[in-house]
Amino acid sequence: MTRKMIFLAVAFLLLASPIFAQTTSAALKLPFAYLAMGIASGLCALGQGKVAASAAEASARNPGAQAGIRFALILGLVLIESLALYTFVITFVAKG
Repeated sequence: MTRKMIFLAVAFLLLASPIFAQTTSAALKLPFAYLAMGIASGLCALGQGKVAASAAEASARNPGAQAGIRFALILGLVLIESLALYTFVITFVAKG
């Protein structure tokens, strides 16, 4: 049953792909780019809060592993922040 649903979803997406090939006006791209930036920023803030809370809890539980926890914290924050920066760049690309 699930394989049929996955196959059906992929088939519909492939059949609908010519719709996405149409050209759109710049006036329509910009609001969607701003909406994407807002959603990405909000979700990045939630993700960063979760990462920081988990790192604080992990270092409180195991103080001996603080170096590894700090490395994972910084790496996670960098990857999360890159999403916001990429969507910020997309807003500038949508303007031009």
